[in-house]
Amino acid sequence: MNTWQEDLLNLLLIPAASPEGIFIHFENCARSLGFDHVAYGFQAPYPVTRPKITLLNNYPRPWQDRYVQAGYLYNDPTIAHGQHCQSPILWSDELFANNPALWAEVKEHGIRFGWAQSSLERNGSKSLLTLCRGNEPLTPSELECKEAYMRWLVQVAHVCLSRAITTQHTQIANPLTAREREVLQWTADGKSAQDIADILTLSKSAVDFHLKNVIVKLQTTNKTAAVARAALLGWLG
Repeated sequence: MNTWQEDLLNLLLIPAASPEGIFIHFENCARSLGFDHVAYGFQAPYPVTRPKITLLNNYPRPWQDRYVQAGYLYNDPTIAHGQHCQSPILWSDELFANNPALWAEVKEHGIRFGWAQSSLERNGSKSLLTLCRGNEPLTPSELECKEAYMRWLVQVAHVCLSRAITTQHTQIANPLTAREREVLQWTADGKSAQDIADILTLSKSAVDFHLKNVIVKLQTTNKTAAVARAALLGWLG
């Protein structure tokens, strides 16, 4: 096993590490595989209508700024591919045929050759890892030699970084009290407010009060939506 692989496996044992701290290890791994740049994007499964997206990369700063400013995130063909397919994809003229402006600007910033693969979870979370460089193409022989390592890197990146990002978000955002969580758990089981009141030996008005607080804290419009969002955030356990 290569040293960088051992290094990454050790990351699985450090759940408290920050996303930025973890990402540095993937930069080193990318260089070991012959790539100047690496990018990781994670899409949380919530909010459902506007999922939160986290981007980490070591692209040149001018290109990072331009990518965001131009809104390329929303019409990047590698992302469009990765949203629904976990097969690796190589950058090419054909891939960027419908967005020549993006393709031209990528090359202007010294990045020309890239490879990307996504990871898709049943809970709706998604991520995409991109390895790229500017000096020489990815040949079939190089891919034959390295792609197994590249695919392995994608999987480890998803496990380590998605966990760190999700933990960071929930640590910041979790506002529920123990009683509110308990009421929400029974709601998720299909119990009515009166049922919950009887189970917890509370008044129905107290249960309604807790549910209203939950709805406000989770920024939803009703208790059903609150249950769904809490489940996506992992707050029902």
